[in-house]
Amino acid sequence: MTYRNGTYIAFDGRDTTNPLESDIKYFNLLKAWKEKDDEFTFSDSHKKTYQVRDTSTKETLKRRLYERLKNSKNMILILSEKTRNDREMLSYEIKKAIELGMPIIICYAEIGYGFQNIDGLNKYWPISLSAGIYGGAIKCIHIPFRKEPILDAISRFSIHETNTLGPYSCYRKEVYNYWGISNVTDNLLG
Repeated sequence: MTYRNGTYIAFDGRDTTNPLESDIKYFNLLKAWKEKDDEFTFSDSHKKTYQVRDTSTKETLKRRLYERLKNSKNMILILSEKTRNDREMLSYEIKKAIELGMPIIICYAEIGYGFQNIDGLNKYWPISLSAGIYGGAIKCIHIPFRKEPILDAISRFSIHETNTLGPYSCYRKEVYNYWGISNVTDNLLG
């Protein structure tokens, strides 16, 4: 049995290599934080298997993605206003992570402040994520795309840990305050 210690990172690449047109810019920011900050560490699951070529078939791509997912302890899912709700590969990644019981760290790219409930965030969700959340099948935490909450979630929520994550989990106001994030809202709709 493989030891699952990687963090799998999923986002909508929008079929482009231009970082200004897709969510890959947030993935690149995670890698830059890791490179420049000794405290921001994680094992990137995408570096643990063979790379896939742009010419690979969907079946080959899905096999590689599933192999990476099986070797991961958690998933960071980056969502933005540009994330499409029906992206085939992103939906595949989300469904498989849920099937594997993997905690999903849902990072909202355009939200830089803390929040204590997820009302109003469903506009960002791909269909497969909505199904997992509303069906109660997912273990996840919803956080802003900020370094401190991401690092804490990577270290705290793992396939190896028994935790109390459910579909609607968020950090409390006191935790955001500890990180110096003082702008915390109770309701994203208001």
